[in-house]
Amino acid sequence: MKRRPLGNTGLSVPEIGFGTWGLGGTSYGPIDEKVAAATLLRALELGIDFFDTSDMYGDGRSEELLGQTFRGRRDQVLLATKGGNLPHTGMHMPQDFSVRHLTAALENSLRRLRTDHVDLYQLHSPTLPDVENNSELISLLQGWVQTGKIRTFGISVRSPADGLAAIQRLGFPVVQVNFNMIDQRAAEVGLFDLAKEKGIGIIARTPLVFGYLTGTLTGNEKFSGSDHRANWPRDQLTRWANAPRLFDFLALPGRRTAAQACLRFCLDHDAVSIVIPGMMSISEVEENARASDLPPLVPAERQRIQDIYQTHDFYDPSSKQRGRQ
Repeated sequence: MKRRPLGNTGLSVPEIGFGTWGLGGTSYGPIDEKVAAATLLRALELGIDFFDTSDMYGDGRSEELLGQTFRGRRDQVLLATKGGNLPHTGMHMPQDFSVRHLTAALENSLRRLRTDHVDLYQLHSPTLPDVENNSELISLLQGWVQTGKIRTFGISVRSPADGLAAIQRLGFPVVQVNFNMIDQRAAEVGLFDLAKEKGIGIIARTPLVFGYLTGTLTGNEKFSGSDHRANWPRDQLTRWANAPRLFDFLALPGRRTAAQACLRFCLDHDAVSIVIPGMMSISEVEENARASDLPPLVPAERQRIQDIYQTHDFYDPSSKQRGRQ
């Protein structure tokens, strides 16, 4: 597993990290916790030692599972968690980024993770005014670094434009942002260029678009009430499900799978420090880990991806308003 610096934070991270939203047992349906633990341990064996979670993933169950699985191995893993979201279903996300709430949230995360510190603490999808109008917030995060409760801090942004503001106006050293073959806004708006200039760590999330870019979903699935994909309008799910056929040329039998091509696309942007696909099984871990050792996409492939992206609409901006609230 190749590694990259997480910006100027001093942390070295694997190219492939582990997104643990699904391990909360709600947002992608129920899980077998023995399978989940075995999956986490296999990831660590393959050099995937960065685990991204949140206190809202399964209402803290994802953090608990990480704490249980890596008990006695804390020095072998990098733990990144998030705070600020409140329990919810649907698209509407109630939030609290007050000093009082976040202080309690961090303590609860540390307890569930069975550790005295986290390597990266991120604000979880705030609206920018919630951060900009809270003069105590950055001081709180910086104070946690000084006391050793966290090694560094960052922000998981709602949009690439928010990522620009988080760097330019607020000085966040790490930004987590959506980036994949059908959502290239982070590169388009100049976020990646700014990150390279300023030494900002970039965590690329949703590289597989909730599993749709693997080509294994049809758009007609009936997701359970707790599966977050049930929140989206059917026509948006169909758009995502139809996208993989446009990229069939990237899957090379015996050499590169569709998922690996998606991960390579992200990693081929040198501003990206780490990409964090969600993984639910050992086979997914083994497949995704191999993407780090594959050669970059060739210029003709990258150009064809760009042409497809520029000539298709993969996202309806009204879908969140029409989704389950």
